[in-house]
Amino acid sequence: MLLTSVIIILREVLEAALLLSILLAMSRFLNLRVRWFWASLAMGVAGSILYGANLVAISNAFDGVGQELLNAGLQIAIYLLLLLIAALLIANRRRGAYKVPLLQGAMLLAVALAVLREGSEIYIYLMAFRHQPDLLPGVMAGALLGAGIGFSVGALFYYLLRGLPQQYTLLTACVLLTLVAGGMTLQAAQLLIQADWLPAQPPLWDSSVLVAEHSVVGQLLYALVGYEATPTLVEFLVYIASVSVMVLLLGWMRYASSKKNSPVA
Repeated sequence: MLLTSVIIILREVLEAALLLSILLAMSRFLNLRVRWFWASLAMGVAGSILYGANLVAISNAFDGVGQELLNAGLQIAIYLLLLLIAALLIANRRRGAYKVPLLQGAMLLAVALAVLREGSEIYIYLMAFRHQPDLLPGVMAGALLGAGIGFSVGALFYYLLRGLPQQYTLLTACVLLTLVAGGMTLQAAQLLIQADWLPAQPPLWDSSVLVAEHSVVGQLLYALVGYEATPTLVEFLVYIASVSVMVLLLGWMRYASSKKNSPVA
């Protein structure tokens, strides 16, 4: 149970920790207050406990696929918030303080929803062993190890962004946010396939021989780009479409901001 717990908790913690580290680093980069950080954690933890406590009712909704639909909705909501955040990051960097309350509010909601989504899975998993005292110590030890690894990777990305030359920081953060956003929509597509809201299809390829999904590298890729060893055509198209929308939006924002700041002849 120790290794299983490490992998499960690592998978859940990594995604939230990665997103949190990127947004926190960008707040520091733009000299913004980070009070949203603590509020988002509190909201996310409270929401995850509420989610876990009402799991039966949620799961039974919509003819038994309520949990899949709610999780997919959370992922799509985070994706939309990341579109807004990335656009405002570029605007703030090029125009100075621009719609800062909106940017901080979007960061708060994105992290809170990510913590709610991943935290609820952790809460449900741990609660399943509360009446199994023989297994609980190993499960808790594995959970602590997995969480420690996940937060360590998040800290690594935070200090990586903070240590970059300033001219590369925003670009790197936008690339990372684009990859994370694409992963969110890919996971949403997978959940909608499980709920029979999208068609199930045979996989396009199987890359598990190269990188196993349950390996540490696989979990890191899952958190960063939504890595799936056996993606279907629907999942692939959703991922490409969502990344393309993000890239086009960032390109347009950069162009619009540069034109606005260019000197008038």
